[in-house]
Amino acid sequence: MKYLLLLIFGGSLFITGCHKPEKHPVDFYYWKTNISLGDTEKEYFKKLNSKRLYLRFFDVDINNDWIEPKAKIRAFDSNELDTEYVPVVFITNRTFLDISEYSIKSTARNVSELINRICETNNISDIHEIQIDCDWTESTRVAYFTFLSLLKEKTGKTISCTLRLHQVKYRETTGVPPVEKVVLMCYATSDPTDDSDKNSILDISLLKDYTKNINSYPVDFDVALPLYSWAIVTNHLGKIKLLNNVTQNDMDTTFFRQVNNNEFEAKDDFFFQGVYMNKGFIVKTEGISSELLNEAKQYLDEKINKDYNIIYYHLDKPLLERFTIDELK
Repeated sequence: MKYLLLLIFGGSLFITGCHKPEKHPVDFYYWKTNISLGDTEKEYFKKLNSKRLYLRFFDVDINNDWIEPKAKIRAFDSNELDTEYVPVVFITNRTFLDISEYSIKSTARNVSELINRICETNNISDIHEIQIDCDWTESTRVAYFTFLSLLKEKTGKTISCTLRLHQVKYRETTGVPPVEKVVLMCYATSDPTDDSDKNSILDISLLKDYTKNINSYPVDFDVALPLYSWAIVTNHLGKIKLLNNVTQNDMDTTFFRQVNNNEFEAKDDFFFQGVYMNKGFIVKTEGISSELLNEAKQYLDEKINKDYNIIYYHLDKPLLERFTIDELK
């Protein structure tokens, strides 16, 4: 009996000592001006038990010294999806360069008022959170952080913001934003214009390097992961253009010659995805496979010592259909 108890006790230690992958709640971003939620989007949202849709309301940029909204979403039926809508506003970093105190205050007021108008137009009620997406830098952090604080005062809502990987690794210089929550953007790990063999959308080695100290980050955070793909087109002069939602499957060998695993050369002159290609143009495809996505999720699950939600970018049929429901859980 003594040996049996030892065996049972030892077995329980082994079981509890093993790492058990956690299932994190799943939400989505939506990043289109014309909102169209079809059966596929609704099915994935429902089957993944998603509770929030982070909906980009509009952008803010500076134009001829005027700070103004751009790309406002069109009116839509908010009852199509049973969800909590979280307004997201993308603001360019240059908006906060050399900005006056008066302009910071007026921008916070204008952003708040436009969010309210869009909510009223689309019958969106019970807004609890507003998220700001800005790739701020050391030179803009004071102005940007002031804006965030003023937006909190103006709206009385929970204010969250996106957190890029360089803002984690170099937080001593970029600072920590005065918000209740941030969203760690685990994508855009490098510049797609760099001449590199790394996947600029998501490279696991770079993700690991930039998140070495993520557990000491002093603000609560969720995690954003990519579902998108693109093609990096390089012309004869070395100029680069990005084409969204292009995968390796789109590279028809009738028109392209495969140079290596994910690079292709145009065989002739023709239109491709609305862009005129000349013979010799090089197209590099980058995307997220189910294997790469799973590897990223496993790393984050083992690395992060707190509960967090996953927010996928973004809720769009062509992206969703590349993955099964189980692969996104």
